[in-house]
Amino acid sequence: MTENEKNVNEENTQEQPQTPVAADETKKEETPATETAEVVAETTPEVVAEKEEAKAEEVEQVEAVAEKVEEAPEAEVEKTEATTEEPKEKAAPREKNKPVAPEDFDWDNIGKKREVYSKSEREKLEQLYDKTLSSIGDHEVIDGFVVSKNSREVVVNIGFKSDGVIPVNEFRYNPNLKAGDKVEVYVENQEGPNGQLMLSHKKARILRSWDRINDAFDKEEIINGYVKSRTKGGLIVDVFGIEAFLPGSQIDVKPIRDYDIYVDKTMEFKVVKINQEYKNVVVSHKALIEDELEQQKAEIISKLEKGQVLEGTVKNITSYGVFIDLGGVDGLIHITDLSWGRINHPEEIVELDQKIKVVILDFDDNKKRIALGLKQLTPHPWDALDETMKIGDKVKGKVVVIADYGAFIEIAPGVEGLIHVSEMSWSQHLRTAQDFLKVGDEIEAVVLTLDREERKMSLGMKQLIPDPWENIKDRYPANSKHTATVRNFTNFGIFVELEEGVDGLIHISDLSWSKKIKHPAEFTKVGESIDVIVLDVDEENRRLSLGHKQLEENPWDVFESIFTVGSVHQGTIISANDKGAIVSLPYGVEGFVPNRHLKKEDGSNGKVEETIDFKVIEFSKENKKIILSHSRIHEDLAFVQRSAEKETKGNEAKSTKRAVKIINENLERTTLGDLDVLAGLKKDLEDEEKAAKKE
Repeated sequence: MTENEKNVNEENTQEQPQTPVAADETKKEETPATETAEVVAETTPEVVAEKEEAKAEEVEQVEAVAEKVEEAPEAEVEKTEATTEEPKEKAAPREKNKPVAPEDFDWDNIGKKREVYSKSEREKLEQLYDKTLSSIGDHEVIDGFVVSKNSREVVVNIGFKSDGVIPVNEFRYNPNLKAGDKVEVYVENQEGPNGQLMLSHKKARILRSWDRINDAFDKEEIINGYVKSRTKGGLIVDVFGIEAFLPGSQIDVKPIRDYDIYVDKTMEFKVVKINQEYKNVVVSHKALIEDELEQQKAEIISKLEKGQVLEGTVKNITSYGVFIDLGGVDGLIHITDLSWGRINHPEEIVELDQKIKVVILDFDDNKKRIALGLKQLTPHPWDALDETMKIGDKVKGKVVVIADYGAFIEIAPGVEGLIHVSEMSWSQHLRTAQDFLKVGDEIEAVVLTLDREERKMSLGMKQLIPDPWENIKDRYPANSKHTATVRNFTNFGIFVELEEGVDGLIHISDLSWSKKIKHPAEFTKVGESIDVIVLDVDEENRRLSLGHKQLEENPWDVFESIFTVGSVHQGTIISANDKGAIVSLPYGVEGFVPNRHLKKEDGSNGKVEETIDFKVIEFSKENKKIILSHSRIHEDLAFVQRSAEKETKGNEAKSTKRAVKIINENLERTTLGDLDVLAGLKKDLEDEEKAAKKE
């Protein structure tokens, strides 16, 4: 009973309790059940008395129960029948999902009984009504049935008091959905903002999807999926509401070049891999096709034999070779088996989908890896090589490969020869092939070796120019002077180049007369020019001995007369070690001072960069060696002083003359600084001698 009907009933009961309703009574049996109940409630005195005695709270509860029992379609039927003169049949109640209909529940009498019930009757009525509804809760996944479907939405009955509406795009994976189909739904809310039951098919699929996917994986079932979009390396597929990855290699047995043609399509798949930790699913459509091809492939493999020629289709091209489809079985032509000549990429020989004939070279025991050949179907180029070609002939070719040790020259398609780096130039110093050639160069060479059985050939370039070592003694005689270029250093000398192909060695001992050189890098640099003199020519071994210091006169002939033993010279200490120190002397010569000869008069040693006097104690012209001493200077002076003092203890003229003689003998062997000291001592002795004579 509606709220308006309730108000009308209460007004009629209070204001006109005994108003006769003859017209209504005559139509009582002909009107619908609901209208009849309302008229009786309004006109019967017994009912009016009972309603006055009932409490307001009980009336509201009864009316609430009545409203639940009266379905919306029945209310609409009642309104329609009220406007007509003759009654119509009551509409059948909507079919529920497994409706409950107890035998003691009389559906035909709903609305025909009195509107006021006792407490026990109300409780019984509520219990019977509750049994007709499904017991559901929010956030549950249950099964429902499709009631209707249009272009925008799908109406689903789950056995609740109202139906739910789901957007049709949640069923796009199943375009054949129709009324009566069973679907799973997720109850988001039993009563939404508009009082509508809120359901979701997508969320229900997601909650149950992992169980279904795992079950399909375990049972190797075939499932349907909707291809949503393209991604790097494959496609994204909606399977049970979960995004799965379909690799490009698993779309078909043949390489797919355009993935976009599969987008927005529903296809069949097999689940091939599941990562439970990261919730990743990999599906394959190729697996379904492969099952059909296995039998065909087994038949082809069983007939394979080495040397057999088959026709195939170029399936895929890589940098290392070409995959050929032999009718369900794949084989590989390695890049070296495509052509007798050298190629940079297989695309130079074949193209995709091209049909070619190949020969089977080899296969493994299971015949899963099949090696194919293309060049083997044509004669070997070496068999067609000119029979008149011999060693010493000149040939032309193109540089196809360059390595550090040499270059490969193609003189005919499939016929190559090697030019070793040593055959590119007459020069003896180390160089690489890249210094002379680059890939693609057209050059001329001379055949050095030729082996037709082994199909090998060596070539040379330097043989096309004159050998610079011919008549080498005429162009570089001994003692001749030349200018060379520094090419390389070693610990024992410097390699220089006089001209292309003519190298020579300057030994480290022939760099300088006076300086002691530890490494040639101290003397010059690579790439610089240096004047040399030819010391010796070894034409047989192609060796030149050169010198640099020989361009000047040997200064040791002069040093012999300057740095005599006992002479004193000023020098600068330039370096020191445990054994002694190196001293720079005048004229650019160096000498060596042992540690024990570095002591000064005050007991300290001479230091690096200190300039002091040194006495020559040894000179060797042959070994170019000068041994010096500083301590010997003040030691000799002290000896002279002690001798003089000893001789002058007596005042005899003879002793005085003896002392003067000692001083004169040592005067020439002292330095200029010490000369003043001895001269003063000599004067004092002479004065003493004169005084003695006077006395």
